[in-house]
Amino acid sequence: MIDFNNKGFFKLKQNDEYAERVTALLLEGEEVIDSYKAMRDGVVFTNKRIIAVNVQGITGSKKDFTSLPYKNIVAYSVETSGTFDLDSELEIYFSSLGKVKFEFTGKTSMVEISKYISRHLL
Repeated sequence: MIDFNNKGFFKLKQNDEYAERVTALLLEGEEVIDSYKAMRDGVVFTNKRIIAVNVQGITGSKKDFTSLPYKNIVAYSVETSGTFDLDSELEIYFSSLGKVKFEFTGKTSMVEISKYISRHLL
């Protein structure tokens, strides 16, 4: 489970590796929008939820998958990259759970992710 007291996932880079790891967890009609990797952990955005993958142990064979449905989001904030600062951030506030912060580096589909979140909030 995500540590909601932690600052968040740092420096996520676009990577298809985690999209493949969560395929068995996807529901009928659920599609991956984008996936990101930070060191050993990863985050996958689908059209229904966010799946955070926490790789545990020395060998990395043990994994924790946290499902965060868009319907439980009460607010979010997007900080896009600038001219010299190529990093972007996404802060999401979940009802009864708290805040999760994702920091992205490089190419990130912040507009697409923001649209999916907004569709479930508005």
